[in-house]
Amino acid sequence: MQSRKSDIWLSLLCLCLGWPLAAQAEDKATDVRVMSFNIRYGTASDGENHWDRRKDFLVETVRAFVPDLLGTQETLAVQRDYLAEKLPEYHHLSVGRDDGREEGEMAALYYRQARFERLDGGHFWLSETPHKAGSKSWDSALPRMVTWVKLRDREVENAPPAIYFNTHFDHQGTTARLESAWLLRRQIAALARDCAVIVTGDFNADQGSPPYLALFDREEGELPPLIDAYRAAHPRRAADEGTFSGFRANAVSGPRIDWIAVSRDWEVRSASIDRTSKAGRTPSDHFAVTAILRLKPRP
Repeated sequence: MQSRKSDIWLSLLCLCLGWPLAAQAEDKATDVRVMSFNIRYGTASDGENHWDRRKDFLVETVRAFVPDLLGTQETLAVQRDYLAEKLPEYHHLSVGRDDGREEGEMAALYYRQARFERLDGGHFWLSETPHKAGSKSWDSALPRMVTWVKLRDREVENAPPAIYFNTHFDHQGTTARLESAWLLRRQIAALARDCAVIVTGDFNADQGSPPYLALFDREEGELPPLIDAYRAAHPRRAADEGTFSGFRANAVSGPRIDWIAVSRDWEVRSASIDRTSKAGRTPSDHFAVTAILRLKPRP
């Protein structure tokens, strides 16, 4: 309802100022809506919060945002398939982290097929042998990986390809998280030449941590290739930015460990932490994070 009211007021403002409504609508239509969601693995002993009891609520939460790109973490094959069934307008890409096929959690990503055409895609593991399925290194407790896809935007003429990375860093290994951030940065540099970049994930690290700085800090005086979409939209840090809910709607004061990162090709129109809940419960043990992006004109 609030969004509809905002659209009405925008339309009235456009009329008063003589702005063409068609142009406003066209600009909005070219925005790319991105959502990152750790959906909590479906075999966890979560009682009232078990996957079977919340899966429809989770789909409702995704549908309410209407993402063009959706990155999920902790996704088992049965959960991937359920989302694919309930969200048939999306194509998906994923493999299990344990064997590179169906075993283990996935960093599954979904893209709206009416909007994007797949050009390329793949997976790599966050280890010293990134192309070896199931590999882990450093002090990582579990195999961790990245799934990526290169896309052509059907709706934006002459747009550069978009390349989208989705990941989940280790929950225990401090060295592994830092090395994973550097590996991800190197892989982006190798795979994303002349592409507009989007990264989503559960990084198990807060703003200011070594992995965060590895992704977003300057290197050798150069501007960092990625920016934190949420911080770009909300420059002042606040106390209620926590993204791990533990299924509790009021658990907002912890660290912001779920991020959306973007290259400087994008204008961050908005970014938020989705606090959707019912009767005090959330659809996962993480809040989803979202961003609305628009490509900047290229010189």
